[in-house]
Amino acid sequence: MPSEVPNDRRYTKEHEWAQERDGRIVVGITHFAQDQLGDVVFVGLPEAGTEVQAGQPMGEVESTKSVSDVYSPVTGTIIERNAEVEGNPELINNDPYGAGWLVSIDADVSLLEGLLTSEEYAKVTAEGQA
Repeated sequence: MPSEVPNDRRYTKEHEWAQERDGRIVVGITHFAQDQLGDVVFVGLPEAGTEVQAGQPMGEVESTKSVSDVYSPVTGTIIERNAEVEGNPELINNDPYGAGWLVSIDADVSLLEGLLTSEEYAKVTAEGQA
């Protein structure tokens, strides 16, 4: 299980990850989330320029099982969405921490400090499995 939770980023209880890259915050969903969803068949992401609020829905991921909201881990402005994942939603299943990223947000990177560490997130998912 710990190998599924990289320690180079922060997490939310809603199963998003957030990582500082080049002064912006890149967001995706966790391995645990994509595993629970099953085969992802559609991703709906906000347009660049969209203001997002921490803890509020900013998009959705649809699988063969269900549709789930994706929540913004931080407050800021969308500066890029991953067009590759929109055309190939299975990237979320195959590489949730790499090519399966969803959006990039212009936000204060210090906001990451308020999110869960990998150890804290691993406890959340372990409790959810019990």
